[in-house]
Amino acid sequence: MVRTPLSPQERMRGERLGAMLRSARGARSMTEIASLSGVPVETLRKIETGRIPTPAFFTVASLAYALDLELEEIVTHCLAPAAAPSLRPGPPQPRPEASGLCEIAA
Repeated sequence: MVRTPLSPQERMRGERLGAMLRSARGARSMTEIASLSGVPVETLRKIETGRIPTPAFFTVASLAYALDLELEEIVTHCLAPAAAPSLRPGPPQPRPEASGLCEIAA
């Protein structure tokens, strides 16, 4: 299977993501964040340097949790400034009530 080359915009988003994660990591080591997130150190290194510009959602979610970042904050930061407002065109909508398998017993 041949993978479609990434667009310049996708590469730029990956660079922004890497820079944001690196900044959020601060003085903490890659090993510490890798341990907290469950993401291998080499994967974190590749994301921070832009060598993995489109990491999997759950990889980003795990790193966000370990770095105490909100996913929405990451998305807003990584999108081009002109595209950020279109992420949420109106006021936040209330979430529907959980049903079926998603319900959590109190």
